[in-house]
Amino acid sequence: MAFTLEVMTSFSQPTIKNYLISTIRSFNIKAVVHQQKSKIICAFDSQDETLQLCLETIASTLPASCFMSGSQHYDIEGEPEAIPDFEVEYPLGLGLCPSCQKEMFDPSSKRYYYPFTQCTHCGGQYAFFEHYPYERSNTALSYVQPCPTCEHESQNVGRREKQVLNSCHECGIPVKLLHKDKERYANDAGSFRTMFEVAAKALRDGKTLLMKTTMGYRRFYRAEKLEHGSVLMLVNAAKITDYCSLINDEFNALLSIERPILHVALKDESLRSTFGTSIDVKYPDEGFSILLGKELTLLGLDYIAYEALESPCEADFVMEFDLNIQHQSDMRLFINKDIKFITSGERVSFPSRFPVGTDTLSIAHGLVGIKDEKGMLFDQMGRFTSASTVKVNQLENETPAVESNNFHTMAEDEASFMSVIAEHGKFGSKVVGAYFQEEPSFLYYDGKKVIRVVPPHTFSAAGLIDKMSTLREGSNRLMDNIKNKLPQMYELLLELEQSDATLFEATAMILGLEDKSYEGVMREALKFIGKGGLQIDTKVHDNRFNHVAFLSSIISYQIAGVDSVYLSYSIFESFGDYFSELLNEIKGKTKATDIVLCGSYFGGQSLFSRLQRNLKATPPLLNVNYPIGKENCVVGGVYL
Repeated sequence: MAFTLEVMTSFSQPTIKNYLISTIRSFNIKAVVHQQKSKIICAFDSQDETLQLCLETIASTLPASCFMSGSQHYDIEGEPEAIPDFEVEYPLGLGLCPSCQKEMFDPSSKRYYYPFTQCTHCGGQYAFFEHYPYERSNTALSYVQPCPTCEHESQNVGRREKQVLNSCHECGIPVKLLHKDKERYANDAGSFRTMFEVAAKALRDGKTLLMKTTMGYRRFYRAEKLEHGSVLMLVNAAKITDYCSLINDEFNALLSIERPILHVALKDESLRSTFGTSIDVKYPDEGFSILLGKELTLLGLDYIAYEALESPCEADFVMEFDLNIQHQSDMRLFINKDIKFITSGERVSFPSRFPVGTDTLSIAHGLVGIKDEKGMLFDQMGRFTSASTVKVNQLENETPAVESNNFHTMAEDEASFMSVIAEHGKFGSKVVGAYFQEEPSFLYYDGKKVIRVVPPHTFSAAGLIDKMSTLREGSNRLMDNIKNKLPQMYELLLELEQSDATLFEATAMILGLEDKSYEGVMREALKFIGKGGLQIDTKVHDNRFNHVAFLSSIISYQIAGVDSVYLSYSIFESFGDYFSELLNEIKGKTKATDIVLCGSYFGGQSLFSRLQRNLKATPPLLNVNYPIGKENCVVGGVYL
């Protein structure tokens, strides 16, 4: 009999599987480890004397993942015949595992306060990756010779076996802290700790800090409000639930190995008065941020604001090192009760492997999907030096990245829709779907090709006032009311007519929001605590969305005195009804079996909750391993 452990996970990346194998190899136990669609199965030699200790080690050191949902164990017939092995095919972009974090704060460790600490299965490895194959000679550490101890670790069993970027204080990378004309260098435990103490005190005193990290550039600052695109980093785990109103899944996700960005409700009144009712938050993920966070907590600071950057910028203090780094956008995770999905970001989802390959090279948003003997490999285009293919699909409106006699362009909504079909293996089935990122679109897959049932219609504010005045009989009175009762609104409409604003930018401007974006409207909607919204006009003829009717409806309610919070909530509730009604109608006409949702705008709580309620009879399919946002286009493009 073999003792069998099942770890439930919906995510197909091999990180957890490989961590399990490393632990098993360190105990020299015969086992079989296999990753399936929804779980990882580990069958052990039940007679091995070290099995109990191995299982205890797994329980105490296995990184928590926001995609793991539980485990179970049982006995099965047969015995494994060999010690399992694993391969390291591409670099990771993850937070640090518990063992690496413990090592970084152990004064007896050779990596005490060493910010580049990581193992084979964690850390910001992608920042130093240059091109395939993934080996040290193809990374920014190619000229850094590992010391004998690090070399031994990477060549022997343990969690650093096959580690491409292994280093420590003895063979590591020096870091410098710049302030005006002063430079401070760190190359050992003492100088690194002093450097992070100085950096934390500078932030406490209101200075800004640009820090080059293993996840890219980050500019840290204390602020009375978050700058656009910034995130609040919660550095004190013990205080997170004091500041934020979280469900268990949200708390666990923040501290998971993936370390995602979450949009959460604030509970602390001082934070609510400073930042609003909800905010983007993150827990420190890689060595630099973790060490800075530790020193901030010692100074009594429980959080700090930061902005992720692709390139350096001005700051009072600058912490950097002499290695080139690559940038990846961070993963943003959506959680709604028992539903969890990635809304946007490259990190964690890319690089990745998809087993079903085609002879199509897919290119979208700087990402590429390339076929090899194992299926499809997806990563940033710059990480590949060459590729051969029969056909090329590239996102429309992008400059052609390659020359090919069989070059085609693809629409973003169609590619995004197809990525969900591919992930759920719905090839050959009938599927309907909605795409929502900037503009709504409705699609149908007949088992062979994607058809736009209701294509997106790009918003233009040109001539908006005249269009509102002639929308339908009596619409001219609306414009008279705007001139008389809301003269500032009329001036705003004149300004809008001269702009290139998107639909939700225009919506946010009309609502008078400071954040003039989809996110601004979504955050305003989250302030609503009542039940039931108003009906905003989302369709007028042949089920086609009409921008003018939509904006006119909002202004009509404003004239009646409805506030921006209630209107914002009503907007998403009405969109939820619009999408679900039309999806069910198309599904009935086409005899489709499944409904798909894709596009990052579905990552709003108010909209998704409405859709989840309306589509209870046919729960919608979403991406599992990839974001529902634009990044998934490269996956769907392979199969168009």
